[in-house]
Amino acid sequence: MIGKITIGKDFYGVLAYNEKKVEEGVGYVIDSNIEHSTPVNMTQEFNLIRELRPGLGKAVLHLSLNLPYSDFLDDKEFASFGCDYLMKMGFDNNQFIMYRHTDTEHEHIHIIANRVRYSGRITTDSNIKRKSREVLNELERKYGITQIPVKKGTKKSLTQKEIEKTLRTGDLPLKLILQEKIGPAIARASNTGEFISMLEAHGISPRFNISKTTGRVSGISFRYLDVVYKGSTLGKKYSWNSIAKQIDYEQTRDRSVILSANGEERGIDKVGEGNDATTVKVEPGNTGTSKGIENTAEQPKGHVGEIKGNGIVGPLTEESDWNPFKLELKEDLAHKKSKRRKKRKGFNL
Repeated sequence: MIGKITIGKDFYGVLAYNEKKVEEGVGYVIDSNIEHSTPVNMTQEFNLIRELRPGLGKAVLHLSLNLPYSDFLDDKEFASFGCDYLMKMGFDNNQFIMYRHTDTEHEHIHIIANRVRYSGRITTDSNIKRKSREVLNELERKYGITQIPVKKGTKKSLTQKEIEKTLRTGDLPLKLILQEKIGPAIARASNTGEFISMLEAHGISPRFNISKTTGRVSGISFRYLDVVYKGSTLGKKYSWNSIAKQIDYEQTRDRSVILSANGEERGIDKVGEGNDATTVKVEPGNTGTSKGIENTAEQPKGHVGEIKGNGIVGPLTEESDWNPFKLELKEDLAHKKSKRRKKRKGFNL
């Protein structure tokens, strides 16, 4: 069940919208404690109670409750569900009207309620979305409606689009799958190589973003079923800074295994073999990196990482020629040049 809540100022607008659905034959009232009439008359009835708290700007609750495609409630059950929801949300002594719409594939209702109670007190809207989710979880169990697991803590919870896709397809979101597979690998791996091996055993290919000057890993992404997620979009514990602290990562020692993992991940798709949306293509003249086009169909854009080639930022020296001594020598030469520039500047004073 997906609940969408809006707190507004004007009763007329939402009432006119729902009454238009009634006129078009794709909406009807299934429950109400006010007289069903024209939008103008119903607005006047709502405003009679609203005048008990003239200083309240946003007195309108407009709510839609949307069933999964696979579920169904008849009018009586849906009205009962809506009334239970209102009661648990603190709207048990408030004006309301409840419409059912039939213009979409999924079953849904709209509720317009007055935040000003008949007593003149106000039903709070503090943390209303969090409270709504908790109430819906409870009512889903009561009415036998399909439930969507929502992960808490250091894991990023599902977005509304991901929930809607899961309800529509019945498939578990890739985000949850990755969280469940990567989490144990982080907790159990005693070193970087072991961490990579555990991921690959589950069909997950890690990609490391590596600095072109220092060789430092600055981020990680995970490829699974031809979709790439940046670690940070899965949750704080899946970011590279967090992972590195738990798997005993050491830059110099682990560089070769990380470069190897990037190389293996790059080799999943070869030019000319299965040249589809996920094929990695090497552009002419670009010897340092390759550009991959990820298949992000029906995935939320905010969660899909934009990965350029093998995750290396800019060209590096040949991997076989790299070693800590050369990096140290390079930095030492740069330091000496800086000292000479400062010395010459001093002579010009």
